[in-house]
Amino acid sequence: MELGRLEYLQALVTEFQVTDSPEAKEQVLANLANFAYDPKNYEYLRQLQVLDLFLDALAEDNESLVEFAIGGLCNLCLDKTNKDYILEANGVEPVINCLSSSNEETVMSAVTTLMYLTTPQSRQQTTALPVVECMLRFSLSANRRLSNLATVFLEDYCTPLQVEEARNLSKHTAVGIPLPKD
Repeated sequence: MELGRLEYLQALVTEFQVTDSPEAKEQVLANLANFAYDPKNYEYLRQLQVLDLFLDALAEDNESLVEFAIGGLCNLCLDKTNKDYILEANGVEPVINCLSSSNEETVMSAVTTLMYLTTPQSRQQTTALPVVECMLRFSLSANRRLSNLATVFLEDYCTPLQVEEARNLSKHTAVGIPLPKD
């Protein structure tokens, strides 16, 4: 007998929780992130607390787990219920922390997730000065995907005043979030 969708997702979550193998954890999280693409799975993923699993995985030392977790969140936060959940779970800060990753895919997903999480209520957090400064640096990256995405962020999510303030601040400081390695 074939497992139903919910049962299959439950089996993945259980495997993630019980396995000690880093490779198995990565594989399961990658699978869950892929299932997060399909809106048919949103309700099941909420029911199985996969959003919390992804949010928790953002704090892992394993770069692959972080990449798959931020990818999964990026896929899930298009849905208003999921977006609200992530915002209420204080998910913006761990997403912002992913901007300093050396993994390009993690950074791309983090920028995109911040865009999706921006609401009138969350805008102050998603476009805080350090984030805008970081986007200014990313917009100058030789990596076209990153520079284009950061430029969209600056143009569509930030006010000209925020961008100007970040530009002025970055003239006076050499510290900040490093660019991801290409």
